[in-house]
Amino acid sequence: MASQSKKIPTIMSADEILDKAFKRLTKIEKEGHDLMQVRQRTTVARITAAGDIISTVLLKYVKAFPSMAKREEFTMELIDLLVGTDQLKKSLGALSWCSQRVSKLRQEYIRKAKGATRLNEVERVRKEFYGRASSLLKQIDSDLAFVSRARDELRRVPMIEMELPTVVISGFPNVGKSQLVEKLSSAKPRIAPYPFTTKGITIGHFTVRYQRYQVVDTPGLLDREFEERNEIERQAILALKYLADVMVFVIDPSETSGYSLEKQLTLLDSVKANFPGIPLIEVENKVDLMRTVSGRQTISALTGEGVEELRSELVEMLRPMLNSGQDLERLSTP
Repeated sequence: MASQSKKIPTIMSADEILDKAFKRLTKIEKEGHDLMQVRQRTTVARITAAGDIISTVLLKYVKAFPSMAKREEFTMELIDLLVGTDQLKKSLGALSWCSQRVSKLRQEYIRKAKGATRLNEVERVRKEFYGRASSLLKQIDSDLAFVSRARDELRRVPMIEMELPTVVISGFPNVGKSQLVEKLSSAKPRIAPYPFTTKGITIGHFTVRYQRYQVVDTPGLLDREFEERNEIERQAILALKYLADVMVFVIDPSETSGYSLEKQLTLLDSVKANFPGIPLIEVENKVDLMRTVSGRQTISALTGEGVEELRSELVEMLRPMLNSGQDLERLSTP
């Protein structure tokens, strides 16, 4: 599954950036009419290269992260949930500040090197620039470490295609959501017989008559207040809040999930109350184990029974949204 942050490069520490910059400098040698001119030209070239490498690396890190001022609310809230937007903004700001300071230092010490009149002065200018650039990088080492951790967290987030009509699968843990997503789409979620197997949202796709649809598998929801939910459950809430054009609520009447039918229906009522504008299909899963006379649509995500009928109903419900374009406009607007 493609990651939301697949283009974010590996974040190096301050020492690693310095090693990368200074190792390249040893290969830089310039010619001149005499030793003084050789030293001056070589020093200017090395200062220029060191400053460029450090500044460019830091700016590359800053630009690689999603712009929290312009991204969709879903992405912003998910980043806040996973790593904290305030700290990420602070750390990225520190990287940007350091990049600018090193760039200014580079210009300052290039002038000093060009204006030097003695060999020892050229050497002093070079060492002084290296020292000050190193000191600046050391100041933001903790910010580099935080950005590196944030990058690792964000790499776990799948790519959300905000312009696609989207079905979100919800319900208690272990009721068969992941199996249903696997049957409906290209997603290959991990499936195991215990709660909270899904450690984050999973995205799958299917195509009907050349139109692609997005299916989101959310972590299992439990019936409690948002503030009491864990990180995994909160990701599911964000997916329902921002991504769902149609919601499928999966019920396990056999109660082999470990949750009573009463609790599941209570959660269903809570979802209806909190997301009143989202069309919802109530689906009873595990008909291979138990059938009821509730009148709800029935499927077996294990055997595939009823899944194609569910897919057809979902396409019919999403078609008016494609025709009107209203929901797609909503999803694609930053």
